[in-house]
Amino acid sequence: MPTSPRRRVRHFLALATDSLPARAYLGLVALGVAVLLIAPDSPYAMAPAVLTAPLSFLPVVLPFGAGGAGGGAAGVTAAVLYGCWLLLCALVNAAAFGALARRPGPAPSAHPVRRTPLAAAVDNWPARAYVAVVAAALGTFLYAVLLSPDPGFAGIWPILAAAPLSFVALAVSAPAEYSLPWLGTLVFTAGVVLAGLVNAVLIGRLAHRVGNPLSR
Repeated sequence: MPTSPRRRVRHFLALATDSLPARAYLGLVALGVAVLLIAPDSPYAMAPAVLTAPLSFLPVVLPFGAGGAGGGAAGVTAAVLYGCWLLLCALVNAAAFGALARRPGPAPSAHPVRRTPLAAAVDNWPARAYVAVVAAALGTFLYAVLLSPDPGFAGIWPILAAAPLSFVALAVSAPAEYSLPWLGTLVFTAGVVLAGLVNAVLIGRLAHRVGNPLSR
């Protein structure tokens, strides 16, 4: 049965706030924001952006962001917009944790199809779109590393697309990069694929839950 947009929004907010994993995540983000406000020059000031990845990094390719404008009213407006964006990203991630914490809902038909844990990464449009973004970013990186004479900073795109776990892939691949560059590229690519897959599963689970408010 189709549901109204208002009911979907209410269910989305419930997913983001009514489970222990979702609340713990929001508390962690709030702690990161406190660190950002208290010590803006600290290395830990990036915590809110990292914790709300990958959506929080979208403003990198958009004309607004925390430092996207100068001072005065324009700077305040940019900061407010970025703060609202971080809040929305935090709610999306919290809802994904809430959806993951809930038990699967009842089968929609008399002959249910056996689903695998990874099915949510490919059986809905939000997850498919995200997988396409990660694939494009990873393809750009591989083209730059393997075929381009100057790869530059092409690795930044798969890192941002598959964050936050892609930072783990970067850290793991760094030692191999110094000794065997091809091995570092292989480890980094595999890590980004796994990180993107985890994000796609979370996005898919959230899409299923928001689309089916009756499931518990």
